[in-house]
Amino acid sequence: MATTNDLKNGMVLVLDGQLWSVVTFQHVKPGKGGAFVRTTLKHVTSGKVVDRTFNAGTKVDTATVDRREMTYLYNDGTDYVFMDSETYEQLELPADLVGDAAKFLLENTQVEVGMHEGTPLYVELPTSVELVVEHTDPGVQGDRSTGGTKPATLETGAEIQVPLFVSSGEKVKVDTRDGRYLGRA
Repeated sequence: MATTNDLKNGMVLVLDGQLWSVVTFQHVKPGKGGAFVRTTLKHVTSGKVVDRTFNAGTKVDTATVDRREMTYLYNDGTDYVFMDSETYEQLELPADLVGDAAKFLLENTQVEVGMHEGTPLYVELPTSVELVVEHTDPGVQGDRSTGGTKPATLETGAEIQVPLFVSSGEKVKVDTRDGRYLGRA
């Protein structure tokens, strides 16, 4: 049990028998009335996002989530196969559980898998990964007034926006949270 004053991003709550992850939270102290906490919650299994408001100091149930370090091995067409770094057990996760993380997964990538009572909940990538640009059009001199960008397809199939000077075959650093170009690798 925790109170709404203890909420943090990424915390997993048990509400009405369902697991919800805290995406954002904001403590609000209006001039009139009592303080409250406004949250955005994401359903752990379905991905549904809802806004929920709690009175300040309200007790909420928290779920125990074990974070296990795993290595991505391969995709067999329907499932993504991961190996536990400590026990060497293999775990097959469906594509909908892996979600958007699949756009940046390369073989042998170290990830963290959140587990609750033996059930996998989510896959968390490192904040940035280095990937090779498979294809991008050449940047044309005079195309821009300031800092132009162009689309690029990465080796994993993901599409991101890169500066005009980046060419095919280069290795770039990408933010896995929003798919933003961070620089050359």
